[in-house]
Parts: sequence; C-alpha cells; structure tokens
Amino acid sequence: MLDATASPRITAPQVRQWAWPLAVLGAAWVIFLPALWNRFPFMFYDSGAFIDLAMRGGFVAERSAIYGAFLSVFQPGFSLWPAMVAQVGLVVLVMVEFARVVLPGLAPRQFFLLVVALSIVTGLPWTAPQVMPDVFAPVLVLSLYLLGFRAASLSPQRKAALVAISVLAATSHASHLGLAAGLAVVTGLAQIVSRRGALATVRPRWGLPALVFVLSLGLVVASNVERTGDVFVSRAGPGFIVARLLQDGIAQRVLDDTCPGSGYRLCAYRHELPRDSNDFLWLWNSPFWTLGGFEGIGDEAQSIMLESLKRYPLLNLKAAAEHTLRQFVTFATGDGVEPLNGVPEAAILRHMPDQIDDYKDARQQSGEIEFRWLNAVQVPVGGVSIVALAGIMLLAARRRQWDDRMFLPAFILLALAGNAFICGTLSSPHDRYQSRLIWAAVFTVILLIGRRSSRRGHGKSSLDFGAAAK
Repeated sequence: MLDATASPRITAPQVRQWAWPLAVLGAAWVIFLPALWNRFPFMFYDSGAFIDLAMRGGFVAERSAIYGAFLSVFQPGFSLWPAMVAQVGLVVLVMVEFARVVLPGLAPRQFFLLVVALSIVTGLPWTAPQVMPDVFAPVLVLSLYLLGFRAASLSPQRKAALVAISVLAATSHASHLGLAAGLAVVTGLAQIVSRRGALATVRPRWGLPALVFVLSLGLVVASNVERTGDVFVSRAGPGFIVARLLQDGIAQRVLDDTCPGSGYRLCAYRHELPRDSNDFLWLWNSPFWTLGGFEGIGDEAQSIMLESLKRYPLLNLKAAAEHTLRQFVTFATGDGVEPLNGVPEAAILRHMPDQIDDYKDARQQSGEIEFRWLNAVQVPVGGVSIVALAGIMLLAARRRQWDDRMFLPAFILLALAGNAFICGTLSSPHDRYQSRLIWAAVFTVILLIGRRSSRRGHGKSSLDFGAAAK
C-alpha cells in the first residue's frame, strides 16, 4: 500500500532541470536588493522626462523616445517596479548567455555566486534597477561581442533575441548608438586582420553587429519622423558639445573673436555665460533655455562648434584627449543616486500621483545612501580589472592565442575607451557614464580567469565558490 503521507522525491534530473532558472531568478533578486532596500526604484534627474515620454509620448530632443516606449509597455502609471523587473531581467539573461559562452561548464550555483560578488564589488545593482537607460550600455557591449565574435556558439533563436535586445539597448540613449557604430567597426577590423586559419573558437564576423547598428539607426530616425515630421538622428548633440566647449573656454574664444559680426544670438550673453556645462544646460535661467533649448539653439550651436574646429583645431584635440582620458578613469558608483531636490516629482504627480509618497519615502530622497565605503572597494576593483584586461590581452597576443583571451579583453577595453570618448568629449566627464560599464570589465576578468583555471583543471571549472550543482 502507498503511504499517502510520504513526500514525493526530487530526482537528480529534476534538480538539474531547475538549477539554471533558479540561478537566474536568484541573481535577479540579488541585483534588485538595493532597490528593494531603498523602497523605490532608483531615480535620476532625467527620470521624470522618461516618465513623461512613457505616459504621453511626444518628442524630447535630449531623451530617447524608445526607452520611454519600453517603460510604457509595463504600465508605469500603475507602478514603476514592473519595468525595473523587466530591465533587470534582460541584464541577467544577457549575463547568463555571455557567461556560458565565455566559460563553458559554468554551473548555475557558480553563476549565482558570481553575480553576488559583482553586486558587492561593482555598481551593477545601483544602475540596473534605475529608471534610466544607463545599464543598457554594458548589455549592448556584451551582446555585440557574442553576436560579432561567438555567433557560432548561439542558436538562431538566441541570435534573434540578442539582436532584439541590442537594438533596444542601442536606441535607449544617443551615446549607445555611437557605441554600437564603433563596436561594429571594431568587429569588422577584427575580421579583416585576424588569421582565420589559426582561430579555434572565435571567428569575428561583422554582419550581425552591423545589422544591429543599421536597425537601431533606422528605428531612431523613424521614431523622430513619426514624432516631428523631420528626418534626423539627434537634435541634442550640438547643444551638449557647445556646453562642453564653453566649459573649456573654447566657445567663449569663438564668441570673443566673432561677435557681433557673426550674428550669433549668444553674442548678447557672452559676458554672462555659465562656465560650467551643467549650469549652461540645466539652470532654468540660463541663456540656453532663453534661446529655446536644444531645438532652438541647435543650428547656432553646430555653427559655433564648426567654427571652433576651424580656428582652434589643436586646442580642440587637446581638450578631447584630456576629457577622454579623464572619463576613462572616472567611474565611482553612486553619481546621481542622491536626493533629487524634487526634480522628477512633477512628472510623478502628473502621471502617477499614487506613487509620490513612496518616492518621497525612499532612502535615496532622504539622503540615507552613502557610497564612500562602497567606492573604497569598487573603484580599486574597477581599476585593477582594467589593468588585468590589458595584461590578459597582451599575454594572449604574445602567445598568439587568437580566441576569447585576445579578442574579448580588447573588445571590452575598446568599448570603455569609446564610451569615454563619446561621453567625455561630446558632453563632459561624469562618474555615471563610465561606472555603468565598469562592471562588465570586472565580469569579463573573472570569467577569463575562471576559463584559464578550468583548462588547467582539464575541463573542470575551478571558478570555485563552492560545490556547484550540475
């Protein structure tokens, strides 16, 4: 007779079947922990503009309508949490795909503990559940590497999913579109210069990264046409560049040299222009907004930019190099995760008034979050990871190892350099621009070290955080 009180046995195949789903869910929960502790998704000064785009559509020159549409799918008026769950979910899924390709044999428990470690020593959990598109920059980088260098390891379904995620990532912020273009070129160059006969597992192919860029560019232009009736990629770029040129004193030189003959409307304000780029762009009484903001000043800003290049090419080159270098090494966690002085409140009150009390009750808004001790660990870890990537790449080049050990560190380092150039030169250096990417460097270093150890161990992965479920 059967014992009705006996509990069903869980078999080993069932454990293996559920190991990866449980690891993915656990990893997402770990990344979500700081936001749950905060009692509200992390916000930034720009979050209110994205909420406006999500709830009422329209066009904002300096913000991605595509990211606004992404938020809108998850009914942000009801709650912002579902959109953040989806955002973190996409991050974890790309991390899983990347980890399993770079480090074959990685066990679910190992992946989970790796995410725990990343959540302690990097800013990953402080950007992933934030109402901002920043976390899609590293998602784009990891996805493009898989599509450009390891496509042979992916099923057609996985390729299609990564292309879709990459397009979302590339269109969620203007700087990401530039990064996608640069990394597509990098992949093409790798395909040209690589010695194909010597390659074992890595075969660079530019087609899919190029497809991501073309689809992303088309989507951005189509979105702009649908919202404004005009064909263009960005109307905000010249405004950001002129703000940076003012901070460097270069735009001021152009105005001093050419006014009043040039007819620039900024001539009337040239003796009272803010020297800080943020003050010029975001103070409500700045001449920038008096003259119509990004759209009103766009043509003039572009003209000043071109005139500065003609008059002061070496000064521009020097400033670009300095800003790129400064941005490359500027990546402390927590930039903007601070009390926001009510900036997003207007959008929350307009579209989701039931959430305003939760927003105000968040630890972020009361100034309870302190990043000093976190950065005492995270900044050195980021710096060491950059050095480690360079070391792994150079060692692989010396040994002529034409695989992930050479291509992957080079790809990540070029992504970091490209991001530093785009954000540091076209805008101005800020910690959040580079800190959003630095966890991908740490992630890559750990996987490559684990790969090296596993080969020494004859196929058994020794990324050993404990016995792993297989």
